Amino acid sequence: MNTDRWYYQVFKGVPDLIRALLPGAAVIPAGLGLDAAEPGDRLYRFAALELKELSHRLDGMQWPRESTGWGKTGSPELPVVVLEVQMQSDAGCHHRLAAQTYRFLQQHPAVRHWAVLVITPQQRLSLEELSRRPRLDPLLNLLTLPVRPEGELAVSSRQILSCRPDLGTVVLPMLIQRFPELNEEEIMVIAGIPREEIRQTRAVQEWLAEGRQEGRREGCQEGRQEGRQEAAAV
Repeated sequence: MNTDRWYYQVFKGVPDLIRALLPGAAVIPAGLGLDAAEPGDRLYRFAALELKELSHRLDGMQWPRESTGWGKTGSPELPVVVLEVQMQSDAGCHHRLAAQTYRFLQQHPAVRHWAVLVITPQQRLSLEELSRRPRLDPLLNLLTLPVRPEGELAVSSRQILSCRPDLGTVVLPMLIQRFPELNEEEIMVIAGIPREEIRQTRAVQEWLAEGRQEGRREGCQEGRQEGRQEAAAV
């Protein structure tokens, strides 16, 4: 499973999470969505925009809800956010992101308050640094699953799902990616989810199947690359 795409699903499912990651957000605002009955979309809505002409598709856009009064312009407290997830090395990332951001602003002249949030494993918003914070909020903990040591994944996953069981469709695919050698039942044990519940949830079944398929594709690609390297060495 592509990690960038996984983060896309996280922010699509809990768009208000973006507010806790912006500079100056010392505490998580009320109503962020720890309760499964309040899924965390009171402040923001998520969209993946395709910009015209050069057809740049942004990783994600976080728009304040119209109910906040800042749906089109943003505000200092609730800016419009350009989201970029960059988990792989990309020397041209800064130039590309700058071009996409200003293209977006050109096409949306009503926006007055905006921010760019870049998520990487070790720089800017550091996931590794975030994972070392004590008593980390469950939703912020969700963002650290790709970089946490394997020995911490069971505790972190169960903490997240105890507050937001509906996020199983996001947690389970990441566990599959981190533990490709384990079968589904063993993944359920790590997450602390009864297998009977999974059998009754079609969305989770689809995520599990997709995670397995993506893992096989990545394995085949790695095998082909190793084969080419061996051939070149000969």
